[in-house]
Amino acid sequence: MTVRRSPIPGRDDDWRDRAACRHSDAELFFPAGNTGSAVGEIEAAKAVCRSCPALKPCLTFALETNQEAGVWGGTDEDERRALRRVWRAGARQKASAAAT
Repeated sequence: MTVRRSPIPGRDDDWRDRAACRHSDAELFFPAGNTGSAVGEIEAAKAVCRSCPALKPCLTFALETNQEAGVWGGTDEDERRALRRVWRAGARQKASAAAT
C-alpha cells in the first residue's frame, strides 16, 4: 500500500485507499452544474459516499483544503460552503481559547 502524504502537516491521506469511489468514474463526482441531469449525478455520487468507510476523512480533507467543486464526503458544493463556515468558526473559537 502506498501512503499518501497530506498537504496538511502531520496527517497521511491513506483514507483514499479505502474510499468507495476509488474504482468509480471520477466524472460522477464532478458533474457539470447542479441543475437538470446533474442533480441525478450528484445523488448517485452521494449514494456511493453513504457506503464509504472513508466518508469522514474525505469530508475533513475537502473542508481543510477548500475543495469547492464536486461531491466530497457525501456533500455537494453548497452543503460544504455551509459546513465550512461552521467549521471555520469552530476553529477560530478553539484558537481564541488556546490564546487565553
